[in-house]
Amino acid sequence: MQVGDRVRVKESVVVYHHPEHRSQAFEIKGMEGEVVAIVTQWQGRPVSANFPCHVQFSKKFKVHLRENELENV
Repeated sequence: MQVGDRVRVKESVVVYHHPEHRSQAFEIKGMEGEVVAIVTQWQGRPVSANFPCHVQFSKKFKVHLRENELENV
């Protein structure tokens, strides 16, 4: 998985920060977005992020996910 790849959420993932459903459970399984970053460094130091894939679904909605929760489109 690389920055710029088009991906789809293949696992059941519930988020609570969707802009249209604030503070409510929202299922994102099946949504498509673009990988905007793979988190491997923070302030120049290597990190082992639990959710390294930063995916943007819309202008206002981004989510950090695991690689096994995504599939390439």
